[in-house]
Amino acid sequence: MAITGGGPGGLYAAALLKRLAPDREVTLWERNPPDDTFGFGVVLSDETLGGIADADPEIRAALDPALVRWDDIDIVHRGVRHTCGGHAFAALARRRLLRILHTRCRSLGVDLRFGAPAPDPARLARSYDLVVAADGVHSAVRAAHAPAFRPRLTPHRCRYIWLAADFALDAFRFEIAETGAGVMQLHAYPYAPDASTAIVEMREEVWRAAGFDAPDPAASVERCAALFADALGGRPLRSHRSAWTTFRTVVNERWSHGNTVLLGDAAHTAHFSIGSGTKLAVEDALALAACLDEHPTVPAALAAYEEERRPVVASAQRAAGASREWFEDLERHVARRPRQFAFDLLTRSRRVTHGNLRLRDPAFTGSVEREFGCPDGTPPMFTPFRLRGLTLRNRVVVSPMDMYSATDGVPGDLHLVHLGARALGGAGLVMTEMVCVSPEGRITPGCAGLYTEHQGRAWRRITRFVHENAPGTAIGVQLGHSGRKGSTRRMWEGMDEPLPEGNWPLSAASPLPYRPGGAVPRELTRAGLTAIRERFTEAAARAARAGFDLLELHCAHGYLLSGFLSPLTNHRTDAYGGSPERRLRFPLEVFDAVREVWPGDRPMTVRVSATDWAEGGIRAEDAVAVARAFAAHGADAIDVSTGQVVSDERPEFGRSYQTPYADRIRAEAGVPVIAVGAISSWDDVNSLILAGRADLCALGRPHLYDPQWTLHAAAEQGYAGPGAVWPAPYRAGSRPPRTGRPGPTGPRSAPHRVQGGG
Repeated sequence: MAITGGGPGGLYAAALLKRLAPDREVTLWERNPPDDTFGFGVVLSDETLGGIADADPEIRAALDPALVRWDDIDIVHRGVRHTCGGHAFAALARRRLLRILHTRCRSLGVDLRFGAPAPDPARLARSYDLVVAADGVHSAVRAAHAPAFRPRLTPHRCRYIWLAADFALDAFRFEIAETGAGVMQLHAYPYAPDASTAIVEMREEVWRAAGFDAPDPAASVERCAALFADALGGRPLRSHRSAWTTFRTVVNERWSHGNTVLLGDAAHTAHFSIGSGTKLAVEDALALAACLDEHPTVPAALAAYEEERRPVVASAQRAAGASREWFEDLERHVARRPRQFAFDLLTRSRRVTHGNLRLRDPAFTGSVEREFGCPDGTPPMFTPFRLRGLTLRNRVVVSPMDMYSATDGVPGDLHLVHLGARALGGAGLVMTEMVCVSPEGRITPGCAGLYTEHQGRAWRRITRFVHENAPGTAIGVQLGHSGRKGSTRRMWEGMDEPLPEGNWPLSAASPLPYRPGGAVPRELTRAGLTAIRERFTEAAARAARAGFDLLELHCAHGYLLSGFLSPLTNHRTDAYGGSPERRLRFPLEVFDAVREVWPGDRPMTVRVSATDWAEGGIRAEDAVAVARAFAAHGADAIDVSTGQVVSDERPEFGRSYQTPYADRIRAEAGVPVIAVGAISSWDDVNSLILAGRADLCALGRPHLYDPQWTLHAAAEQGYAGPGAVWPAPYRAGSRPPRTGRPGPTGPRSAPHRVQGGG
């Protein structure tokens, strides 16, 4: 077996492979000398240390005396330090870790070859049964087999430099420096009784404006020490050939090719702000060794290794990406209140949550809640929120969910039960599905409408039920027009598939089909635009008479108004196409017309797609401009979704994956936002609200799974205040039912007699 790269991942893989089968011949090449390494300290989680102990107790025993442990994170911003405890960190010097692994490898008989580059990757593959490429982010093996591995290396927006200080901090420290050139940050932690790692990071443009691009490494180190003199106690920083660099995310479509397999940074990278690089490499080595032990052939083992590790790594990379983006956009966060800023930083990766922090440090979390305005015993999600003349009793919204079950646009009993049940379930606001403003504006034949008085009366039945049976819950209507995405089958019959018969003509900003080979819509003329605007105002007037408390204009997901906003779907050359301002013109005309007929004390929101997830489409900065425009015209909040505008989109799914767009719009446009997108737990809602990333959170699928989701969230948190009121007939269910007897059900055991006891 050949291993290229003598970092922790490669060395640990070598030790495990040899330990599991002593007759294996394991050779490791490292082009640098044994003690030459990048960086200073390594952070390991208890989970990783536990895995090391299970796989090789001798390595774990050697690590123990080298580990420095601490619990606190200090966050220093604008001269104020906030401390959050209970985090259980362990770190050691990277050189010490390498020496421990060197010793273990040699004791097991691994052939370690330092100061020697590995042979050509093709030669290795011919000469060895297995080649493990652990040669880092600049992997020569990966480059040699690039057509097979298909790597993607993405550079990012910050520059950073890895330095050290000759004293031990007493906590993991984040410190923010607001300078004339821009915002800079320090990530620092102890790794030995007399040493700490210190990483200084800033945006590329800040780095240049501050003059760090000048070719004087010693001056850079001195300036970094001066910038963070308080954190360092006036002490200097030192480097080990440290240089300013840009982090790059590495993703490979495949991790193995023939008998060659990637491990650690050669296969994947995760931003240093979540401290997972060494952890992931070590865990890769554990999994690879185990799979080779469990499977009869190398190909089967490599397939199992990738299947096991890929989802774990993808999750870590999503968390690392969220953390990296938070620091890249640090300037947007610094205006938050001090404790909220600290909480926002701690929860930036979406892995640490409000619930985690309440367990780790209830005093810190309680102080953040009090600063936010939470009454004692009230989770953030159950604080009220006001939009114009409407006060919502909590921050939970039942997201619009198409039922595709109306007859001729008329909502029926299913809509009454669906919306009524979720209103009884305690949400502050329940939204209808997209309600269409004309027969031609429907998505499917089963879509509900508000283009006839009969439909208006049917909706009135539903709003009356909500107001009478779930007092305190508001109900909102979402108005929209399908545009080029209309005349399709119901979702369960084939989403976005054309109707087999009974189609109706489509209209859109431009004559572009949604899917290749799909129906081509007609481009709307000035007369057509006027007619559609009138359909919106007529529907809005009916919605007001029907008793809705809030109206949302649907300008997202590629439907008609969204189609005007995106340059991918609006190719017009008249006053409604071209520049962003001209693409906004018709949606704003519709908004203004609807606002004019909608009661002045009732709020209006707008749903937007903050990115098209496609090259050349709407980006986050464009969405901020769109939000600003709607806010200037009187929108009370922006409902921030993403995508579904073009069929060839490439969304980046993950936990709460759309919320960074809401966060950005809230911060830069200065307008309240509704966050949506894979928000699945009440802990997520509490975290987003308390961190200041959203004002309201809309959840769809959780409310399909559990209509009483909000009330159950209150019960699970021990909350019984005005933000979550159980309807009188349901109060007996406000506590979980017993699932069995409370104690042991078998016969009592005979006492065990202790021989020779005192």
